[in-house]
Amino acid sequence: MFLDLYPSTLIAHLIVLVIAFTFHEFAHAWTANYFGDPTPKMNGRLTLNPLAHLDPIGSLLLLVAGFGWAKPVPINPYFLQKRSSSAVMLVSLAGPASNLLMAIVAALPFRFGIVSLSDAYAAIQTQSMHIFPTLPQILYVFIQINLLLMLFNLIPIAPLDGEKIVEYFFPATWLQFLDAIRPYGPIILMAVVFLGVLNYIINPPLVLLMRILVG
Repeated sequence: MFLDLYPSTLIAHLIVLVIAFTFHEFAHAWTANYFGDPTPKMNGRLTLNPLAHLDPIGSLLLLVAGFGWAKPVPINPYFLQKRSSSAVMLVSLAGPASNLLMAIVAALPFRFGIVSLSDAYAAIQTQSMHIFPTLPQILYVFIQINLLLMLFNLIPIAPLDGEKIVEYFFPATWLQFLDAIRPYGPIILMAVVFLGVLNYIINPPLVLLMRILVG
């Protein structure tokens, strides 16, 4: 579960941590503000300052385990639903969508032959021999973790973004089920992570998306 804590690995994950988490939470805040909810701005979250978004425990886990979380952006559904019935869903979707967009942008240098995928693999395999990560290594890790964050957040279990997304599309008769399990969401999520079920959920689409983006 935990990564080999080589200096190059920590530096690469630190870069991803600062950029990916910041833009993920900023995307939530910006979208909520766009739909008329002043709550993120009032709480200092409508900013690209990483210090406003990073969670100490979630950040540490990303550095040492390859996954983690940031501080959730507070929203007020009352303001959002006044503007649009789909606003809460779109605010929730904005975070994972930002991770996908960042992964696509970071994959372009591989696709256009500016950096080599084989150089990325070589740098990762020899990371114990280097203090600083190479550019191909940083880009590859950046793509991988952004896709991991996107897929993780799309799991339909509270308090993840996926729960609010599926809530919008579920028929009314199914919403009672979501309401019933919502208080137990964090416990269910912890069980999914620590029992290893998360690997079976995320790995297949992660491998597929990596192949699509970088080959």
